Amino acid sequence: MEHYIITIARGFGSGGKEIGNKLAKRLGIPCYESQILKMASEYSGINESLFYKADEKLTQRKTILGYLKKVPFTSIAEPYMKEFTSDVNLFNIQKRIIETLAKSQSCVIVGKCADYVLQDFPNVVSAYIEAPRTECVDSIVKKLGVSREEADQLIEKTDRYRAAYYRYYTGGAKWTNPVNYDLTLNSARVGRENCVDVLEWYTKKKQNL
Repeated sequence: MEHYIITIARGFGSGGKEIGNKLAKRLGIPCYESQILKMASEYSGINESLFYKADEKLTQRKTILGYLKKVPFTSIAEPYMKEFTSDVNLFNIQKRIIETLAKSQSCVIVGKCADYVLQDFPNVVSAYIEAPRTECVDSIVKKLGVSREEADQLIEKTDRYRAAYYRYYTGGAKWTNPVNYDLTLNSARVGRENCVDVLEWYTKKKQNL
């Protein structure tokens, strides 16, 4: 393949973003996470703060039944339409950005349902990174300087948001289901640096690099 994409889904505190950045640096390609929100804002003209507000969470009450009534994967709404700044349209704009990246360059994409958005692309490696709660708590305490109780609550809330977001925009798929991914890695057992090694090896093997 002329280019390839690595998508990384991650539990909060598991080190998935760190692993993604190190892998990208190792391979000499860019890593996109929050940058996609900026790109989506520039593409659409919608204020960047709205993309951040809806980033991997549902800001409006939604259910799978709601998904079935109105499938999120529709065309992008025009500025004159009332749906222009809706959560669904914000997602569709990000989806467009992710698809464009996958067609044009090699990169790592962290989060954003990228594994699902790109599931039919042949040049994609998808990974899910997780770790035991105690390890994730330790990581968040060190990174954010909060108490263990606060870290535990942040992990609970963030992972709940991510799971609901993924479930809604994939039509009911479970975010943590290993079948969704090429690889599922426990960063505590494997080690974050070793996760980078495994992902680098697998990517090169799958893409014949």
